[in-house]
Amino acid sequence: MTISFLLFLPSGIGALTIYFSKTENVRSRAYQIFMPWCPVFAFFVLTLIFFIEGWACWIMVLPLFMLGASLGGLIAGYYKIKGGKEKENLSVSIIVLLPFLCSPLEQLIATIPGTYQAYTYIDIKASKVAIWNNVTRVKAINRHQDKGWLTRSLGFPRPIKAELNFQGVGAYRKAIFDKGLVFHEQVTTYVHQQKMEFSIKAYPHEIPSTTMDKHVVIGGDYFDVLNGTSELEKLSNTTYRLPLYSHFKLATSFNFYAGWWADWIMRDIQNNILQIVKKRAEESKFNITTTR
Repeated sequence: MTISFLLFLPSGIGALTIYFSKTENVRSRAYQIFMPWCPVFAFFVLTLIFFIEGWACWIMVLPLFMLGASLGGLIAGYYKIKGGKEKENLSVSIIVLLPFLCSPLEQLIATIPGTYQAYTYIDIKASKVAIWNNVTRVKAINRHQDKGWLTRSLGFPRPIKAELNFQGVGAYRKAIFDKGLVFHEQVTTYVHQQKMEFSIKAYPHEIPSTTMDKHVVIGGDYFDVLNGTSELEKLSNTTYRLPLYSHFKLATSFNFYAGWWADWIMRDIQNNILQIVKKRAEESKFNITTTR
């Protein structure tokens, strides 16, 4: 989980690929860019076969590996064609040794945790009674109702249900996902049919080791969800806007990249829940204009 591994290592792989290639092949710029991807994909397949890394983790790091391999291939290709054998040997040696030189230095730099917000909302044509009932108590979700395409593609657990034990500050809700993932939620702010804030805690020891890759496990060393908020905003007599947003924490040396993926994943989870709330509220028997 370092820049040295995610960028410099594939650069070395790309440089070595070009170094051992025939000069006539290397004269093609396309060869310099794309041929280094072959050992990267081979590495990708082997780590999956032997369960060294998980599918989700690889999907996230693969773009960086491909970029790094192509950069290494382009640099090595330049010196192989124009630099002469001595400069080619020197440049490839530097690229290959770079991750081994930089990794110890990178380890000395403590990772600075960063907090981020994932914001989503949906407009619902239903009464606030119907909407709020489905916000506080998300009843069992069938597989066909799950529209979280990104999390499903990455093999993340899908939501099953989440119900408050009562409506008010201090209430507890267990958000249950499949594969053994559970979010323990405690209500910290509650305004009936208007706003609910809740803390979120996932305990890694409760999550089976086969559920998520250790690098992306929620509550682990690198990624954790802190809290969530649901609000209800009146747009008209028949329509309400339901924002749902959360705060999550990252602790890596490349938060600038990991933050994009974490935000996409959190927004996919939230949009999935919002779609379910919308459908159920608009079909609810409480979908009337009067309120309690």
